[in-house]
Amino acid sequence: MAPIRRVAVIQWHIKDLAIEENHTRACNYIRDAAAQGAELAVLPEYHLSGWAPDDPLWAVQAGDYKRYVAAYQALAKELHICLVPGSIVERHATGANEFAFYNTAYFISNDGSIIGSYRKKNIWHPERPHLTSSGEAPHEVFETPIGKVGLLICWDLAFPEAFRELIAHGAEVVIIPTYWTRHDASPEALAHNPDSEALFLETTLTSRCFENTCGIIFVNAAGPAEKFLGMSRVTLPIVGPVGKMGSEDGVLVVEMDLGLLKIAEDNYRVREDIAKEGWHYVYRHSAVDE
Repeated sequence: MAPIRRVAVIQWHIKDLAIEENHTRACNYIRDAAAQGAELAVLPEYHLSGWAPDDPLWAVQAGDYKRYVAAYQALAKELHICLVPGSIVERHATGANEFAFYNTAYFISNDGSIIGSYRKKNIWHPERPHLTSSGEAPHEVFETPIGKVGLLICWDLAFPEAFRELIAHGAEVVIIPTYWTRHDASPEALAHNPDSEALFLETTLTSRCFENTCGIIFVNAAGPAEKFLGMSRVTLPIVGPVGKMGSEDGVLVVEMDLGLLKIAEDNYRVREDIAKEGWHYVYRHSAVDE
């Protein structure tokens, strides 16, 4: 019998630059998830400092990322829970008084060790003046206590190529921390459909599960409805969302029946086709073959 994994999605109204307050709140939610028997807890993108790149403090806080990663490692070990602590902006020196900023997600195991990490590749266009992409670095799949996991971040969702590369390497579950707001749609788009971005998320998350025979854990920021969407959820092929949130703050613990992945693959045979010799689409970066 395929395992049923108990996972937690955690969303709340993240306060810009309130790094200690956000971290404390995240830890309290993680403790709540662990008390409910969650094996994994996932937080939103930018959950520590929010999105305030024009404020000098944002860059300063990004230089302190190691302290928070270590704190999450200690908490994971204490609670015996796996963590994907959203994404954390990291400042890295590239020269004299020069820095690069990476948007990074970590998978921390239930013994406190870091199993893997991922730097956001597809940078949303308002982020591009501030963040550096991981470029042509390959998408990696990590062996974890909940199965084979791939990490993506926010706008990566829009690129089926990212999923295909992860699936080609055996990913069963794709985890996507996100900071996706209603106003990521342009005024012109919103004039046609004020719920454009909610529609994008509803349809794309389910489609990605079916077309890749994988599970998706999607975690977004929440907040006032005039800006934020929330909509954190766990989605599987065949059945669609098995647990989803609205715009409220809080923790949702969901059971993922990974047996549905085999049912979907037996039905659609997507992975079988991708693995065939001479498969007519190429999803791997050249770096994989080097």
